[in-house]
Amino acid sequence: MTTPSLKHIAFASFIGTAIEFYDFYIYAMAAALVIGQVFFPASDPAMQSLNALLTFGLAFIARPLGALLFGHFGDRIGRKSTLAASLLVMGASTFLIGLLPGYASWGSWAPLLLCLLRFGQGIGLGGEWAGAALLATEYAPANKRGWYGMFPQLGPSIGFLLATLTFLGLSLGLSEAQFALWGWRVPFVISAALVMVGLYVRFKLAETPAFSQARSQQHLHRWPLKAVLCQHGRAILLGALAMGVCYHLFYTATVFCLSYGTQTLHIARPQFLAMLCIAVIGMALATPFAAALADRYGSRPVLMTGQILALLLGFMLAPLIGSGQLWLIALFLFLALFLMGITFAPMGAFLPAQFPVAVRYTGAGLSYQFGGILGASFAPAVAQFLVRQGGLAWVGGYMSLMALVSVLAVWKMPASAAQYD
Repeated sequence: MTTPSLKHIAFASFIGTAIEFYDFYIYAMAAALVIGQVFFPASDPAMQSLNALLTFGLAFIARPLGALLFGHFGDRIGRKSTLAASLLVMGASTFLIGLLPGYASWGSWAPLLLCLLRFGQGIGLGGEWAGAALLATEYAPANKRGWYGMFPQLGPSIGFLLATLTFLGLSLGLSEAQFALWGWRVPFVISAALVMVGLYVRFKLAETPAFSQARSQQHLHRWPLKAVLCQHGRAILLGALAMGVCYHLFYTATVFCLSYGTQTLHIARPQFLAMLCIAVIGMALATPFAAALADRYGSRPVLMTGQILALLLGFMLAPLIGSGQLWLIALFLFLALFLMGITFAPMGAFLPAQFPVAVRYTGAGLSYQFGGILGASFAPAVAQFLVRQGGLAWVGGYMSLMALVSVLAVWKMPASAAQYD
């Protein structure tokens, strides 16, 4: 492949994850700020927040199903068309959430349909990451897989930044009543335009060389799931455990802390969103930095270093967030998202390398999405429960425990990328 072609591949793997994670994050922010009021108004404020965070976690249950569905077709018919389909499912679900009437108009049908569409978001995102990572790494030169595997990992930070800036702009420009009535819907509706851009870019792609060769040599499986479970079950489990702390860092900082900061510490929403915008820059900076280090020193030492630092950060959560001082809270958010970037970036090449090409979409996707269930699905809701039971120190202990599990998993995983050869 020529350099321009590799640039196009890198952009295509980046733009899809950026759009899909933008869609995913706008729901996370809406869940922390307004979903409870609009769809669960009959309960008290604490239960509204808990119900909203539970709907947030529902998509993580759907994501492994999406990984199974799209992984099957990605390993059977190819990466290109499967990636386009996952983006379309995600985009349609997001757009319809923006149009869905609230409880006041449709009664109990409103939260029921919200859960269904949130489930659809999870299905779409479940098929996205593995395909984007494979698109980048199966084209990349052997000594640059960490770098090219970084581009789909960069998409989430940019998607989150776009989501945060959108909500920040709406919070500054609208009253509380306007935001609750219709303002929160705007990011969901405009996501349709972003999806069209992503589909256009992806339909111009060619199939990856690794998959094309496997297909021409008839090395594919009729049922990739059966093959990957029978032959690579341990790799799926360890990959999921290794991913746990990435998710946990991110959603503790962006969902739990956003909810706790605005509702318990009474920090103004625009102020907290502005702090998150600054913090996510740390994640964006850490991503290429960690990818370059992974190509030079290997993925395992980079991942384990970031995970050990995340373990230590758990002990800082209570004193920093509990201080109530904006600069200390901003420092915690920055450190959490910076370490998320460190532990996330090498995964773009490291996880796919654990599986042969014929089951790579399914295997890497399942590891990634099961890691989401472990580290993020109900992490904000669990953190909300823990803070009510034992305070912020319990939430910090939860983070440290998740980091310990992840570092032990990476330690048990093979360091080489021989599966690509």
